[in-house]
Amino acid sequence: MDTVILITIIIVFMGLAFDFINGFHDIANAVATSISTRALKPRVAIGLAAIMNFLGAISFTGVAESLTKSIVDPFSLNNGEFVVLCGLIAAVIWNLMTWLVGMPSSSSHALIGAIAGASIASASSFSVLNWSGFTTIIIALIVSPIIGFTVGYLIYSLFKNLFHDKKLGKMNRRFRFIQIGTAAMQAYWHGTNDAQKTMGIITLALVASGLLQESAGIPFWVQLSCAASMAIGSSVGGYRIIKTVGTKIMKITPVTGVASDLSSLTVIMTATLIHLPVSTTQVIDSSIMGVGTANHKKEVNWRTGKNMVVTWFITLPLAGLLAAVVYWIAAAIFL
Repeated sequence: MDTVILITIIIVFMGLAFDFINGFHDIANAVATSISTRALKPRVAIGLAAIMNFLGAISFTGVAESLTKSIVDPFSLNNGEFVVLCGLIAAVIWNLMTWLVGMPSSSSHALIGAIAGASIASASSFSVLNWSGFTTIIIALIVSPIIGFTVGYLIYSLFKNLFHDKKLGKMNRRFRFIQIGTAAMQAYWHGTNDAQKTMGIITLALVASGLLQESAGIPFWVQLSCAASMAIGSSVGGYRIIKTVGTKIMKITPVTGVASDLSSLTVIMTATLIHLPVSTTQVIDSSIMGVGTANHKKEVNWRTGKNMVVTWFITLPLAGLLAAVVYWIAAAIFL
């Protein structure tokens, strides 16, 4: 079998493995609030999220098409398919490491940082990056959690003004039912953004290997396989991270759960519609912190929040460094 084709097949396999891990790594963010308030039983919530993730992933391709062109020019890379493979391996390793310790790090940061790191190591130069597109992605990743926090703060402040004269117990019972819908929509929009990142990377590899024309867009088989892989991963569930997101940031009630869900799905939906990849992990967790701050800032466990923020900031550069190391080792052995 031709070496290029073999490497491309391995890339597709690793990409689907990344989406599978991303599914159970990030599913916590979509369902943690509904599980913590007992609006949904864990298995029901995870099953619902898996279905909605799949539907979201097959609904859009704009983010994937944007990502294909935004990090690097595939034709500027020597052994481009090999570079993509090393990046995917590093991203998978990083996701598994953070999952094992129950820390909701950003899979988006890991993937984008790893592809950039492997590309830089291959070219021995930062000039290989498409700085215009790469800068836009980084800005979106940085700004989106700030927007998530702000929208969460504003939505819960609105809720307090609208429902201040209502009995909290009665409102919580009503909002527990609403949470089912907001959790489902949050999982749907998670699928529209997160699954597309791997679609874009697999398409990048196909273009770099000469197996696909750059103007061809995202092949449907890539879209379908990535959607299915993430849905299957979602069905496994990431209970370690569910515990962190659902209980260790703040005590979540049905009202605060609905507010945080509405905040995060609004930001993710907007990003998807304008074809920008964002970290759903960051957006969802920052929305929870924004809601908690609007409710009572002392209710937020800022130590957990601080650990999350630190993990968010170190993920992209460390995933990039890890990918560079993977590339150097693999190149020394195989190239």
